[in-house]
Amino acid sequence: MAKTLAPVAVSFNKPKGGLNHANLQVNDVKTSFRILQQKSSAPVPPLDEDVRVVTAAEYKEAALCLAEAFAEDDVARYFIDVPDREHWSEEDKWNLHLEILEYVTYAHILKGLVTTVGEFGAVALWMPPGQNMDDFWTILRSGMWRLNYRLSAEGKRRFFNEFLPLLHDTKHAALGEHDDDSWYLVYIGTKPQARGKGYCRKLIEHVTKQADRDGRLVYLESSNPANPPIYRKFGFNDRRTVHLQRAEKNVELDIMIREPKGQEKGGKN
Repeated sequence: MAKTLAPVAVSFNKPKGGLNHANLQVNDVKTSFRILQQKSSAPVPPLDEDVRVVTAAEYKEAALCLAEAFAEDDVARYFIDVPDREHWSEEDKWNLHLEILEYVTYAHILKGLVTTVGEFGAVALWMPPGQNMDDFWTILRSGMWRLNYRLSAEGKRRFFNEFLPLLHDTKHAALGEHDDDSWYLVYIGTKPQARGKGYCRKLIEHVTKQADRDGRLVYLESSNPANPPIYRKFGFNDRRTVHLQRAEKNVELDIMIREPKGQEKGGKN
C-alpha cells in the first residue's frame, strides 16, 4: 500500500512509547498518488518452493485474502461495529474493513515481511527483529494516517487509545529484553475456500525455521479461541490473555510465545 503522496502539511507529535501514543494530523492532502516501489529492509528467510514474498504491486490481493479470513473476527470488527456507525450498511463496513487491511498490509511490505502461498490462498504479515512500522514515513506512505479520518469517533478511541497501546505494552511486558530481537506474527489468515491445505503451516514454518537457526523468539496474539491449540502444535506456549473492553462484551486476545528449538544433529531443523 505504500503510496507516494503529493506535498502535504503535517503536524506530528511523537511522545515516548512510539506511534502507538502519537497524534497525527494531515491537512490539505491531495488524493492523487501512485504505488511506491520500495523494497523492505527486513531480512527474508530462505524461501521454499511454495512460499513467496508479496510485492508492493500485489498488496491489494494480499489484503483481500486477510479481509476474507478475518471477515467475522471480533478484533477486526472491533473498530467498525461501533455505536456511532450503526447506520452504516454491511457493504460500507466491509469496505472499511478491507481498507484497514490494505493499509496494514502495505506498511508491512514497507518495513516488515509479507508472504503468501497458494496464490493468495493464505497470507502472513511479519515484523522481523529490529523492525517496526511506527515511524512517520511508513505511516504516511502506507496510508495508515487515513484512519484518523475514516474511523468514527468511537472507532478511533478503540483503535488509537485502547488497542494499539494495549498491544504495545503487552508485547513489551511479555518479551522484556527480547522485545526488539524477536519475530512478531502480526496477521496470518487463509481464505475460507483454501483452508485444510496446510498453507498456514508453510507460512509459519518458513519463519520459525529461521528463528530456530538464529535462536530467536516468535510472538503472536490470537483473536480466535479455536487457534491456540493449533499454534501449540507449532511450538507456541500461552503466556497470558488480555481484553478489549469498550464493546458490550469483552474481546479476548491470547498472547503466545515460541521459544527457539535446538538444531538437530547435522544442523537441520
